Amino acid sequence: MADTEVAEAGGAREADAWRPAGVAPPPSLPAEAKSRAGPVVRRLAARLPRPRWPGEAFAEERAHGHFFLFVPVFLGIGAALWFSAADEPSPVAVGLFLLAVVWPAWRLRHREDWTALAAGAAVLVPAGMLLAAAESARLSTVILDSPVTTHVTGRVLSRESDERGAIRYRVALSATREPVLKRPPSVVTLVARSAHEPVAIGGGIAGRARLGPPSGPALSGLNDFAFDAYFAGTGAVGFFYRAPEAVAATGEAGLEARIRQRIAGWRTGLTEHIRGRIGGDAGAIAAALVTAEQRAIGEETVEALRQAGLAHVLAISGLNMVLAAGTFLVGARGVMALIPGFCERYSAKKIAAIGALVMVTLYILVSGGAISAVRSWIMIVVMLVAVLFGRSAISLRNVALSAIVILVATPSAVTGPGFQMSYAATLGLVAGYAALRERPVRHEPPRGLVGLARGGLGRFFRDLFLSSLIGGVATLIYSIGYFHRIPAYGLAGNLVAMPVIGLVVMPFGLVAMLLMPFGLDAVPFAVMGQGIDAMIALSKWVAGWKGEIVTGRIPASAFLMIGIGGGLVCILRTRLRHAGTGLVLAGIAIALWPGGAKPPEVLVSEDGRLVAVLRDDNAATNRARPPDFIYAQWRRALRLADHVAPQTRRTEGLLSEEKDADAGTAKRPQRRKIADRAKARDALAAALAAARAEGRFVCEAKTFCAAVSPSGWRIVAVEEPAFLGTACDGADLVVVPIPLRIEACRSGARLVTARHLRRTGALEIRPGRDAAGFAAAETTAAVTTLSRPWARHRTYDWRSGRSETAGNQL
Repeated sequence: MADTEVAEAGGAREADAWRPAGVAPPPSLPAEAKSRAGPVVRRLAARLPRPRWPGEAFAEERAHGHFFLFVPVFLGIGAALWFSAADEPSPVAVGLFLLAVVWPAWRLRHREDWTALAAGAAVLVPAGMLLAAAESARLSTVILDSPVTTHVTGRVLSRESDERGAIRYRVALSATREPVLKRPPSVVTLVARSAHEPVAIGGGIAGRARLGPPSGPALSGLNDFAFDAYFAGTGAVGFFYRAPEAVAATGEAGLEARIRQRIAGWRTGLTEHIRGRIGGDAGAIAAALVTAEQRAIGEETVEALRQAGLAHVLAISGLNMVLAAGTFLVGARGVMALIPGFCERYSAKKIAAIGALVMVTLYILVSGGAISAVRSWIMIVVMLVAVLFGRSAISLRNVALSAIVILVATPSAVTGPGFQMSYAATLGLVAGYAALRERPVRHEPPRGLVGLARGGLGRFFRDLFLSSLIGGVATLIYSIGYFHRIPAYGLAGNLVAMPVIGLVVMPFGLVAMLLMPFGLDAVPFAVMGQGIDAMIALSKWVAGWKGEIVTGRIPASAFLMIGIGGGLVCILRTRLRHAGTGLVLAGIAIALWPGGAKPPEVLVSEDGRLVAVLRDDNAATNRARPPDFIYAQWRRALRLADHVAPQTRRTEGLLSEEKDADAGTAKRPQRRKIADRAKARDALAAALAAARAEGRFVCEAKTFCAAVSPSGWRIVAVEEPAFLGTACDGADLVVVPIPLRIEACRSGARLVTARHLRRTGALEIRPGRDAAGFAAAETTAAVTTLSRPWARHRTYDWRSGRSETAGNQL
């Protein structure tokens, strides 16, 4: 009895240890009841989980070193806050705040509760903001302000070819003429579609070209290509009108530029060699697996891989790096094991790790340096170094370490889908397999078919299934948030194609690369090509099931909550991770909530050339073949079903020409067009009536297109400026893809010109919440700020040579 009392007293003291202060203990049972119920209660209590208060859970997370995993999280949050701010935060103010919180955070660093984590966040978030500010200031990329046709001369930095033979050059611009640009970009990307001898990397190039600024978001919340171009150092994009000429390179390239050119030359030569060994799409994919150049892959094949959930194969990611490094490690150790006595004298494992380290470093040099490739390279380097020192190779700390390196070097990567999807997949896989390893395992001798299924073959397919499932679930929210679609049969596509990639394509590709210096790569490249052909056939088979799901845009709050919540579930191991589960569920609820803003009725592209009227999930546009780059984004973001082409008419005598006496020369007099007011008014009225009846745009060839929205708004897209006055008199909204100096229609109709759109970007127009009529319509601009470095080019006026400070015109 004394032993029982001592045990009960010890249990009471243990219970008091975790009971909060101020909470009274439960009333005790009478002695007789204790004697009867004691054994039963103790057995039940032993089976029940012991309550854990947040402080205890924080202490356990700290003991396992999980607070270190939040370092890249807080750095990334700081960088994202900097880039998403409408007005640039003051680096001085951020730096002063950082200095003010460093000492308190240092004093709290050893606390085992939430205060240590909060103190770390107070330091790391502003540190991430300062890293983002430093990257923005360091680049200072000059982006072209408006489209222009000029003669360019420069030096070729790199080049890529597509499946039609067109070559895309990345050119360091040295001079322009006819006209001379006042604010020329340093680097431009130009496509040459005419047949010509490719200009050598490092050589001079010249030709007449059309240049334009990188496009902004196609709709509010979609990807801003101008932001990406700014941090890639690209100031303009365009094309050569004719085949460019090879000229003598001007200017002396620096050491870094010469190194980059040499690597680009290796990359181009390697790409052409692989495509020469393996023809067709298989050769283009083989080159993409090595050098990441994907332009030569046919659009049909790319779409089939995307619908089968295999688009990730084309990116130099963790899959490619791990397969290459793993194949080298296994092969090198196997070769050394064949040498008598070698493994007894030397560590074959460490020698193979050193060789794999050299191999993956050469791989990253020729692969273009995408974020997913850099992340994979850093992680594999850490893993191989850990092998050399006998430490654990795969862990969440390695993932965090690689993220810290990338965020310190290029904080802008945190805003892109490549960084987010890459780390989401890696985090999910590492955390998922760690949870599986901690499960209790029953060791039973394998028997029969069950033993075969539990053997090496069974483990291979089990790991393949789990990897595909975990990676797909981890990146699902990013596929929805950025691409607005998901492959319904992506898991099936990975299951049928990944064995071919892992067992045939990557191993034989690695063997071919190792034998290439000796000229013995023909046979392994041929086997690799057969494997890629099989992968393409399987992807087309799965894509034929028509399982793509177009999800449309989701609220930004839902995206953030699901992404952050999923990260917490993977990082934490105590019950604190259920806070992440709550965030995920709340984000899903917000995404599925039927309320929200009304869908738009009218869309206007950034250049004003494409206008769409939405009705019952269908889009009627003013173009018979709308540009796929813009319209595909509209279709996925708004879940549009069918495209309704315009109806075209030709009215004789609508426009006439007369000589402009004030412009031109005697040899080449300029002529301007004049609209017949009466005919133009009748033609517009007839077009609007037909558009209202047919639910589509009705166009007068090379003059205007008219449509009526579901709310009865009259929309006119003007192609000929001579028709502007008639359009303003008969429409509610007039869109002109020309940078007119006119700010508004005198009739009161809303006028949108290329000058307006340059400052606002693409437009969405939806009915007002409380009032009818176009005057109460709500307009959402894709460009929300003009003060950030990647948007300031929109305010530059080449006539005056300065940036305007006025706000948006709409």
